[in-house]
Amino acid sequence: MISTGSRFPSAPSLTTAPAPSSSPAAVDAGQLLLRLMTGLIMTAHGTGKLFGWFGGSGLDATGQYFTAQHYPAGKVMAVLAGLSETLGGLGLALGLLTPLAAAAILGVMINALVVKWHGGFYAPTGVEYELLLAVAATSIALTGPGRIAADRFLPVLRRHRLSHGIAAVVLAAVAATVLVLIRD
Repeated sequence: MISTGSRFPSAPSLTTAPAPSSSPAAVDAGQLLLRLMTGLIMTAHGTGKLFGWFGGSGLDATGQYFTAQHYPAGKVMAVLAGLSETLGGLGLALGLLTPLAAAAILGVMINALVVKWHGGFYAPTGVEYELLLAVAATSIALTGPGRIAADRFLPVLRRHRLSHGIAAVVLAAVAATVLVLIRD
């Protein structure tokens, strides 16, 4: 300790070395786990909408739901949501075209949040689940897929750029806003 002429010890210097950060392998493992789980959950939701798999409603019932929620052409909207969830989910799980995959998931979740907002926060009628998936998709878009991802083999996406993530989030917000605005 350095003597400052005071009977109180001096405070630690703000210029001391920073604490070591997480290892790159730990960050990659965390990103992989987040991508895999979010992607597989969304793939299950999408295939449930499209084909009735995993206890899903199937296309006809999902189309009727979209119509009841005041979307025009409910069956078309069901196909759009189902494909966005399925392909976006697979993209996240594989780390393939990750910013676009995250945008697909985020766009669907923004619409789900708008539809369910009146139900409060907590499940089953609230928005907590949809909000969590929207935040997960946004986080993945902004941080990138990590090194354990198919994007590493694509020249443009080999090194994630924050600008890709921001563009994906903006794309999702614009697309979702358009769909929300065309509701009756």
